[in-house]
Amino acid sequence: MNIIFISSEVADIIKTGGLSDVAKALPAHLKANGHDVRVIMPCYSIIKGVENFPVIGHSSLNPGTDRQIDYTIRSTKIANDLEVWLLECPRYYNRTSIYGDNNQAYWDNGERYGFLAAAALDACKAMNFCPDIVHCNDWHAGLTPMILRIKYGGDKFFDKTRSIITVHNGAFQGVFDRSQIYMIPEICQVYNDMISQGTYINFLKCGVFYADKITAVSPGYANELTTYLGGHGMTVNFQSRAADLVGIINGCDYTDWDPSTDKYLKIQYDITTLEEKILGKYLLQKDLGLPMCDDPIYGMVARLTDQKGVGILIPILEQFLRHRVQIIIEGTGDPNLEKQMHEIAARHPDKMIFRSVYDNALAHQIEAASDFFLMPSIFEPCGLNQMYSLAYGTLPIVRGVGGLRDTVTNYDDNHEQGNGFIFWDPNPEELLSCLRRTLIFYLEDPVEMQRIRQNAMRVRFNWDESCKKYEDLYKEALAKPKWW
Repeated sequence: MNIIFISSEVADIIKTGGLSDVAKALPAHLKANGHDVRVIMPCYSIIKGVENFPVIGHSSLNPGTDRQIDYTIRSTKIANDLEVWLLECPRYYNRTSIYGDNNQAYWDNGERYGFLAAAALDACKAMNFCPDIVHCNDWHAGLTPMILRIKYGGDKFFDKTRSIITVHNGAFQGVFDRSQIYMIPEICQVYNDMISQGTYINFLKCGVFYADKITAVSPGYANELTTYLGGHGMTVNFQSRAADLVGIINGCDYTDWDPSTDKYLKIQYDITTLEEKILGKYLLQKDLGLPMCDDPIYGMVARLTDQKGVGILIPILEQFLRHRVQIIIEGTGDPNLEKQMHEIAARHPDKMIFRSVYDNALAHQIEAASDFFLMPSIFEPCGLNQMYSLAYGTLPIVRGVGGLRDTVTNYDDNHEQGNGFIFWDPNPEELLSCLRRTLIFYLEDPVEMQRIRQNAMRVRFNWDESCKKYEDLYKEALAKPKWW
């Protein structure tokens, strides 16, 4: 199959979150399976070395009109010789960040990603690459299935092309005034209750309404999207497409996250040398200025947002710090949440460390040194850190939602195969109760703790399996009749 994969970010080029990891790993595995794949993304001016990426084409949206927008196509290659096309349009992508500055989104993000959605298909024609599948990711590419159907519905070039949209996080939907999609005249005056939000257009709703198939990044999250509690205000949209909605768990890139080969660890270990994990714990305690001791470390690496459960963690942190524990948290996000974290850490310097940065090396060291890893998310479409934690023998403590529920086996429900701990209600008291439960487990049963660590390290979420499910879904999409 010829496959176009559209994403706002791609790991190894530029990254802010898990979307970029998927945009690298899944296309690379598809290519390894013999498919002809191109990844398309914006050519942000802040990408390191972007000026050295060769130019492979030029094109324009709406040529010869007052809506003409010229752009250049640059190319580079990443994992498995995977080709990435970067759409260069300085008016949209010559910025100091990807999505916004000072915790505020750029006012014209509708224009910026409306352009991406339209130019991705235009670039296919300009480069004479006829896709069987156009795989769109999140709201940034949400208009592409709509454009494919309406603008190119009668175009023989796209006669056999079908579209997929993957929802990585349905809370972010891309809601904009229609004036921001002026560069796509074929759709800017299309009104439909299933794609609108009041007088505005909702990019994600467009993708869900017009795509041939829809995926969520875990089976649990796919189910939650069809419920009124978990549908992010789009429950009816997902319910109406339930027959075409499927959850496929993200894979994990163990080439970067393996404690036996991790370049950021001074003490590497595997399941047969698990006893050496504690040496890395001592080293991190020393480096961060914590007392070197055997008290359990509870680690967390996350964006500081309510989605990640920070709002239910902060109220009970100081109660939990009264116990024989240490807590290491790394993350940035909501300035108010950062402030509260700094204040709590300052009051407990011998028990808690908070770093308001994203330091990849430190993230790896926290995963390796911690005994437990905190992910008390209010919702979590898939999650990757719980997968990393399992690989490092660090037992995840998660709320039973989305991909967390799909990937962690609760020890309290399944002693034999358990590899982590799950709590259910999104409130501080239940989280505190779960934390205290894990502390008792750690202190009173070290032999069982070691066995559960080994359970965790045996778990693997490989992209090969997920890739096969995507291939099957692509075939189902291609078997669907043409829209008109």
